[in-house]
Amino acid sequence: MILELFEINFERLLSEKSIMVGLDVGDKTIGISVSDARLKIASGVTTLIRKGSDVQKLLEILSSYKVGLFVVGWPIQMNGIAGSQCEKVQNFIEELETQTSVPIVKWDERFSTRVVDSVLIAANVSRKRRKQYVDKIAAVYILQGALDYFENRR
Repeated sequence: MILELFEINFERLLSEKSIMVGLDVGDKTIGISVSDARLKIASGVTTLIRKGSDVQKLLEILSSYKVGLFVVGWPIQMNGIAGSQCEKVQNFIEELETQTSVPIVKWDERFSTRVVDSVLIAANVSRKRRKQYVDKIAAVYILQGALDYFENRR
């Protein structure tokens, strides 16, 4: 079920000690991040190389977590229009919905990869190393944005 972030019952997530999962879904990889049980801090988990059974593999990776919400980066264009990449992410979300009952929220990710790249460049991380980490860190950036939104609403 796709919801808006303001529709989420965060108090329920807190009381159930559930976590939120951030996803940066790309054509070749999926960056994965998780929150702590207090819903304050996002941490990177891994970058999943896409090979076909992506949702099943994602759920296997997350099987040890009590997931209460997925926050999926929504790659709208700079003008606010959903482009072809949004269609690909929507297809992924629809597949995820068939395999889990956990609610899903789309989160504007327009600047996530650009910001993460800038931070890694400023930290003198080589191009090769940046490529290894950018998707996972972009998932952290996406999830932290949602966590900060939640914290500001409390």
